[in-house]
Amino acid sequence: MTPTSHRSILLGHSYFLRYDAKQWHRARPYPPLGTLSVAATLRARGHDPAFFDAMLAGGVEEFAAALRHHRPGVVFLVEDDFNYLTKMCTTRMRTAALQMVEAAHRAGSRILVHGSDASDHAAAYLAAGADAVALGEPEQTVAEVAAAWTGGTDDLSGIAGLALPATGDTAEDRPLRTPARPYLNDLDHLPPPAWDLIDVERYRTFWQQAHGRFSWNAVTSRGCPYRCNWCAKPIFGTRWAQHSPARAADELARIKRDIAPDHIWFADDIFGLTERWIVTFAEEVHRRDAALPFMMQSRANLMTPPVVDALVRAGAEEVWLGAESGAQQILDAMDKGTTVQQVRDAVAVLHEHDLRVGLFVQLGYPGETWREILMTRDLIRDTGPNAIGVSVAYPLPGTVFHERVRSQLGHQTNWRDSNDLAMMFHGTYDTDFYRRVRTLLHAEVEPGAAPDCLDDRWAALAAERPEVSTPSPVAFTEG
Repeated sequence: MTPTSHRSILLGHSYFLRYDAKQWHRARPYPPLGTLSVAATLRARGHDPAFFDAMLAGGVEEFAAALRHHRPGVVFLVEDDFNYLTKMCTTRMRTAALQMVEAAHRAGSRILVHGSDASDHAAAYLAAGADAVALGEPEQTVAEVAAAWTGGTDDLSGIAGLALPATGDTAEDRPLRTPARPYLNDLDHLPPPAWDLIDVERYRTFWQQAHGRFSWNAVTSRGCPYRCNWCAKPIFGTRWAQHSPARAADELARIKRDIAPDHIWFADDIFGLTERWIVTFAEEVHRRDAALPFMMQSRANLMTPPVVDALVRAGAEEVWLGAESGAQQILDAMDKGTTVQQVRDAVAVLHEHDLRVGLFVQLGYPGETWREILMTRDLIRDTGPNAIGVSVAYPLPGTVFHERVRSQLGHQTNWRDSNDLAMMFHGTYDTDFYRRVRTLLHAEVEPGAAPDCLDDRWAALAAERPEVSTPSPVAFTEG
């Protein structure tokens, strides 16, 4: 029988890679960076939390075992705000989170949850047994709640950034919200993530067996100042804050020394943002001999030759850009703030520097017809990216896009998992048709793709396309 080890706080998250078949097959697990930032903040305030990492766990049963082992008085379920998969707010991961809340509630623990989905659906998490939902950036809020609960105080009404249970007796009563917590602007004052809580060798083995090299994650900034109207930002909003180049290089050097990965994924929404920051970062990385091959994402309008040259010197090997569409009228409708020509120029300069290029493409945005789909096809064919990621327009709460199509949404308002990607509003075509478009777009970037043969397949698809669509329950698979 395993002995118990009483800990007053159990910190964890609810993203189980095993619960997403597509992501389990892709085999690219990253530690919960945002959760580890909260762990470091709790330690800085004198707490010693136990840690539950769901990423490679077998399921919620392992969390129940952790509850029995640690017998925590306080449970914090804090999602990784830097993991784009948690931002999808899929119902499969919501189910897992709610099951964890219910298990902690049955165990008699006080429970706080945090994440994009909990921010959008606080009432559901409170109804499951959570005592509070942390809104906005979690570090300071969680630390203050920890001080209250471990100090014997139940009243959280004086702590900013919380959703609390309603005081009324009817189902219509909405959660009470305390004043919003101001954003953190000086990120260098945050302690480094508590990487030591992670079973590094388990991650290393997983990556090596699947890909032959080991990738790790890091982040240098929070937020995005751009206002694409389909992009949900429930945690960081539209503000922008970043570590100094020196602090970012210090963290990279620490990862290289203590974890020794073969590759880095910078999980920033936009890496670097300015030429000055990226150039200085490259200098600081060189000064510390901290360079590791890395992948990051940015915007087409930011990929100038001096920026790309600095990225290469810092260690970049792959850059992903949100192209979204090859039709300017669709980009304008999205409030994207970029042009198709900027995408073409950015891919060209990246290839000139021998960098791999990935393009994110979004199908089905209102106003897109067959003509615009072909323009997206031609953008991919002409620029020759090394990889693409294809999705469909996904209306998430809090976005302008969601408000525009809200009246069209049916009972399904979230994808079940990352392999769902169903059309949930009245697009020009149905889900099955967009699935076939996705398949052809991916064929465009396959090695040895023959345009003449692909043209025949495009022509066949054009002849079969429906003229009117209705929302379809059939999911389509992102490649």
